[in-house]
Amino acid sequence: MAATTPRVLRLLALLQDRAYTGRELADRLDITERTVRNDISRLRELGYPVHAERGAIGGYRLGRGATMPPLLLDDEEAVAVALSIAVAHDGSLAVSDIGDQLTRALRKIEQILPKRLQRKVSALRDATEIGPATTGSREPDAPVATGILTTLADAVRRTTAVTVQTSDGTTELEPYRLINWQRRWYVVAYSMRTHDWTAIPAAGIIRAESGARVFAPRKLPDDDLVAFVMRHIASTGWRVHARVTVLEPAETVIARINPAVGVVEPIDEHSCVLLTGADAMETIAIYLSMLMMDFRVDGPPELVAHLRTLARRYTESVGTQAG
Repeated sequence: MAATTPRVLRLLALLQDRAYTGRELADRLDITERTVRNDISRLRELGYPVHAERGAIGGYRLGRGATMPPLLLDDEEAVAVALSIAVAHDGSLAVSDIGDQLTRALRKIEQILPKRLQRKVSALRDATEIGPATTGSREPDAPVATGILTTLADAVRRTTAVTVQTSDGTTELEPYRLINWQRRWYVVAYSMRTHDWTAIPAAGIIRAESGARVFAPRKLPDDDLVAFVMRHIASTGWRVHARVTVLEPAETVIARINPAVGVVEPIDEHSCVLLTGADAMETIAIYLSMLMMDFRVDGPPELVAHLRTLARRYTESVGTQAG
């Protein structure tokens, strides 16, 4: 029979998952139903609200109490919570007054994490920078498996090459930084296939494996790797792209848009070219309307057709209004 304290902790872990009958708990813990009842009493004395329900579908379940008792998390749950808190603490949550609470929560979790898990959390936090906050339209989330992120972060920390598989094939990368922006992840790396710098969407990585090769750090493509990723996203990182001439000075447009929305190139003192992109033409149309500036679409034809349809709809929507 298991020692009392470890057994009670195992019982608590089971009850945090779902409801169990006394017989199910006894079988899972290899104890008698009487011992189950005694252990349930110990949990209640510690402040855990364990409810007992009678009947064919009755059993024990963990309810809500008046205070917050300790939680038991498995390895994957603990890492996921710690990583979420770490990213949120860096500003991904638009809440102004929870910084201290996040710091305390993260400190408590990291204090009790085993070293093998603590290294994963620390590596990812140290390897990550957060992109600029945005307002208005936001692209759909692109979730990434925790294992891929922690593998990339560990490779950044140890300056070891990593082999990644994407829909384009397998590539060896020298990873330098992870960038989190709009709930999306990008890895800044030197590609051994193209022998050039790139910002790869981590959501597109199917598998990541650390190698044994330790690389010497190269000269970075930009002192600000967040800015590098923002420019990369704007020019190559979207499903659809557009070229637009804006009839305003380049500095005026740059001050108006988010860096990831587009790259601005001056034409003269009165106009500039905006190279922009998104996951859909409809989103680009929204971006252009939010500019509140005169513009001319140079391409693609699909965007021109979509804007003509919108123009017709807007015109018809106010066509019967007076003056």
